[in-house]
Amino acid sequence: MYSEIIFFVTAGFIAELIDGALGMAYGVSLTTLLLCMGIPPSTASMNVHASEIFTTIASGLSHLKLGNVDGKLFKRLVFPGVVGGVLGAYVLTSTPIEIIKPAVTIYLLVMGLIILIKAFRKMEAKKIVKEAPILALLGGFLDAVGGGGWGPVVTSTLVARSGNPRVSIGSVNLAEFFVTISEVATFVVFLGTIDLLIVACLLTGGIIAAPLGAYLCKRIPAKTLMIMVGILITLLSIRNLYLLVG
Repeated sequence: MYSEIIFFVTAGFIAELIDGALGMAYGVSLTTLLLCMGIPPSTASMNVHASEIFTTIASGLSHLKLGNVDGKLFKRLVFPGVVGGVLGAYVLTSTPIEIIKPAVTIYLLVMGLIILIKAFRKMEAKKIVKEAPILALLGGFLDAVGGGGWGPVVTSTLVARSGNPRVSIGSVNLAEFFVTISEVATFVVFLGTIDLLIVACLLTGGIIAAPLGAYLCKRIPAKTLMIMVGILITLLSIRNLYLLVG
């Protein structure tokens, strides 16, 4: 029991450290872990997002304090993200996730490669991406369905098309708090149970790591951050494709 507690706390710390610095991978990594332990997809997604309620507000406020948030971009992400999250949570409780996994994996692989290309090109800063609301709707939906995806879908696209990775990551992280609340509320309505032990362990590690993740986001050079995000998304996508066809 104690070893499991230490493991989940450590996993929550590492996942939130990555998420705070790169704007993604918390839900994806932890959901994968829970699925490997035999926890059903819907239950895994619900518990991971329940822990994210606390980690996302801690990370979002840290980004806000450090000036990593663009108010206009944040507003364009929140409402469609919430709508997508509610729809995704509903679908996950009634539809197998295997239907949507291949398309999402291929999309993320392409986005990872685009980010890597952008990292080595001179970028023109764009404060607002016109497609932000659509990305938020899709990201919220896929995040709930797959247990993670808000960061990879929304952040990776914004980073690939924007010259300011820090602002994109900070704005997405703050908006994620509201998206996460909507997802958990929907899961509770249809499933009704949350594993409090897992949630407590994950959020303990996550809350400790959140300020450090935002600090790393502020300090890491933009080009280095782009490369790290691109490599992360590409490797995760290749791995998921391998599991799908294997």
